[in-house]
Amino acid sequence: MEILHVSAECYPVAKVGGLGDVVGALPKYQQQAGTIAKVVMPAYQTRFREAHSFELVHQGGLWLGHAWFHFNVWKEVSNVLGFDLYQVDIPGLLDTPGVYGYPNDTERFLAFQIAVLDWLNEWQHQPDVIHCHDHHTGFIPFLLLYGYKYSRLRDIGTVLTIHNAQYQGQFGWDKLYLIPSFDLWKSGMLDWNGAINPLAAAVKCAWKVNTVSPSYMEELINHANGLESLLSTERGKAMGILNGIDDKVWNPATDAMISDMYTEKDVAAGKKANKLKLCEAFGLNPELPLFVFIGRLVGDKGADLLPEIIGRSLHEHPNALNFLILGSGDPHVEWMLEQAKQYAGEHFNVYIGYNETLSHQMYAGADFLLMPSRVEPCGLNQMYAMRYGTIPIVRATGGLRDTVTDFGDAGGFGIRFMQASVADVCHAISRALELHDSKTKFSKIRKTVMQLDHSWDKAAQHYIDLYTSLK
Repeated sequence: MEILHVSAECYPVAKVGGLGDVVGALPKYQQQAGTIAKVVMPAYQTRFREAHSFELVHQGGLWLGHAWFHFNVWKEVSNVLGFDLYQVDIPGLLDTPGVYGYPNDTERFLAFQIAVLDWLNEWQHQPDVIHCHDHHTGFIPFLLLYGYKYSRLRDIGTVLTIHNAQYQGQFGWDKLYLIPSFDLWKSGMLDWNGAINPLAAAVKCAWKVNTVSPSYMEELINHANGLESLLSTERGKAMGILNGIDDKVWNPATDAMISDMYTEKDVAAGKKANKLKLCEAFGLNPELPLFVFIGRLVGDKGADLLPEIIGRSLHEHPNALNFLILGSGDPHVEWMLEQAKQYAGEHFNVYIGYNETLSHQMYAGADFLLMPSRVEPCGLNQMYAMRYGTIPIVRATGGLRDTVTDFGDAGGFGIRFMQASVADVCHAISRALELHDSKTKFSKIRKTVMQLDHSWDKAAQHYIDLYTSLK
């Protein structure tokens, strides 16, 4: 069986969030399970592209409305990711330093999808399944069914994975002319709430749909940014598959990005050494419990709550804990966190930006990870944290609910709270401090979370079973 993953992101080539991590790991584990898995993505101007060799495997041209674009498809020659990586290069559209955030994102990702389908039309053989990831690839299932020039590809099975339903890529009908010719009687398959909605079109047209955790699948029936009734209608072909993590990359025993490697046998000494280096770098007291937040500073992640959480916690527990934050996003949240350093003094610091090495060091050196998410389809950070013996403090939503059991419950090993509110998070932090003071219990839980299996092996097999069900 041959699977072609189509995605806007793939770690370590280009990553903005969890989508990149998933597409960078899942195909590798599918390969190891005996399935041929390949990835095609845009050819952004990234360090990865500059540092690796590519061979030209296809040249073509496409119409995007009234504009003509030449495109190339390049293949990475060394198979460094453990699977075949293809990149679509469209000068003037995809040759950007960043992934998202451009005024012509609609045109950029529509052209990417057209180029992928035009390229597949020229393949001497066909993949068995095209696995589409999020709205950036949402027109592919529709065009395979109803696009006139793609009729020879119509028997290829399609799977849509919804990584985050809050982002749907919708745009006005005035841009319908950008979409390749199709049966206009099927225009309704593109429509949702009066707009062309690529995510909705993919939900309607894909053979199977999945979300990145079982709980998130259930939550979308009631909270899907306007797609609730559609997902309820299509529930019969939808399921939740919990993401995994690449336990070869995220492994404190072999991680070259952290200052001191360790296993569960020497977790106390290992984390103490990493914490010391981390606290030295950010001017924090290494003797105090360290709480960290790693991620996008946006409302979905509850990042706007952090300044008040920090202030209230330090007031309730003076000189008893430290906070360290890594991330970027909403400029106002970034500004508030910078201002928080004025009143938090030596108990708080923040790094605004993206730093993969620092994130690894923080997982290794922290005692607790904060995830006050309003929306968390799966969440990978809590799994990374547990792999490094860092106890997650999470809101009981989406994949966080599926992966973290409160230590107050039978067999529990983390800390959960119900509402994305300052009061709930601060109460959870107070519980964490009590747990930290209970040295025996704290040590036991830290070793327990390191032994949990969140690898991709099980998830990869679930996806293979899903593909098999298409035939």
